[in-house]
Amino acid sequence: MRTTVGSLVAPALVGAARVALGLLWLIPEGLFKFHAGFGADDILIVAKAGENNTRVPEYFDVFAHATLAQAPGLFGVGIPLLETGLGIALILGVLTRPAALMSLLTLLLYWSSDQLTWEYPLMAALSVVVIAWPAQARAFSVTALGERVSPRLRRLPSPVRAWL
Repeated sequence: MRTTVGSLVAPALVGAARVALGLLWLIPEGLFKFHAGFGADDILIVAKAGENNTRVPEYFDVFAHATLAQAPGLFGVGIPLLETGLGIALILGVLTRPAALMSLLTLLLYWSSDQLTWEYPLMAALSVVVIAWPAQARAFSVTALGERVSPRLRRLPSPVRAWL
């Protein structure tokens, strides 16, 4: 099978979107929070954000009081771990579509809490690209390398491989 330059353009562009999204989760989100000492107090600020803020929808206020406010220490550690994990998974191209879906859902949660920063719209757009074209997103990834090396991975049904 011959590979042409044209057949590499889409995988290269979508793969670059995947890696850029991963870097945005890893550096300004996850690693920054670890370095800044993000923790329970930060979660409590977010949980109380909806009390006097008309931009925060009621469903987020209910969610925040029922979950975030009940275990701020857990979420104070869990949020930076989630963001760092998303970054690493996306950079490597492991579980690409689930990571991109989790990325988009996490961003929607952040927007609901009125925690919008400049990079979130860009990250949402990159998440949608990776979700829409998962095969191209993982063409240059650890998963693709594994499929080339391991006959077992190549034998997985294509719907299963699409989620890897």
